[in-house]
Amino acid sequence: MKIINFSETNSVMNQYLAEIRDRDYQQNRLLFRNNITRIGEMEAFEISKTMEYVARDVQTPLGVARMNVPADKVVLATIFRAGLPFHQGFLHVFDHAGNAFVSAYREYVDEEHHEVGIHVEYLATPSLEGKTLIIADPMLATGGSMELGYKAFLTKGRPKHIHVCCVIATPEGLDHIRRTMPDETTVWCAAVDPGLNEHKYIVPGFGDAGDLCFGGKL
Repeated sequence: MKIINFSETNSVMNQYLAEIRDRDYQQNRLLFRNNITRIGEMEAFEISKTMEYVARDVQTPLGVARMNVPADKVVLATIFRAGLPFHQGFLHVFDHAGNAFVSAYREYVDEEHHEVGIHVEYLATPSLEGKTLIIADPMLATGGSMELGYKAFLTKGRPKHIHVCCVIATPEGLDHIRRTMPDETTVWCAAVDPGLNEHKYIVPGFGDAGDLCFGGKL
């Protein structure tokens, strides 16, 4: 498994991530969602550099331009609801891609909220057979929801390559992906944080991505 951690190099992505982490900045949901989307756009651009390309002749008003364009057929997948703004960033770049969605949410199985289970309900996806699958979910905490989302998508075909994309990952989440997903999987993240607290939230992280994007839930 290959891991691309953008925090290891300096770019404007670090500015967006700093704002996402800031408690005061988080009070404006629109700005928060916009930065999640921007990070998605940047990760999508970097992924585009790894794809296969073919030459194509394009008729312009003044002649013919020979262009290299992506040959990969892309499916963008995300996990409701936190992944929606992140997914949109990828869709801004891969605007001809197919789209896949799954609901996977954490359920605490003890009163102290220390043991977490993952529940999957809804799945909508095109065929993944032979395609490039990009799974975009902002937080790679334990890796459990990513694994179950991937297994749900896999019922609709075998992709030729898998990109797991997140804003923040943890070593525990990365280890889980390494154990449960194909060796050729590539993980892209804006940062890798040290670990999880007793409630399985990333520390220092930035909190609950879904709540910060869309408001609290019952």
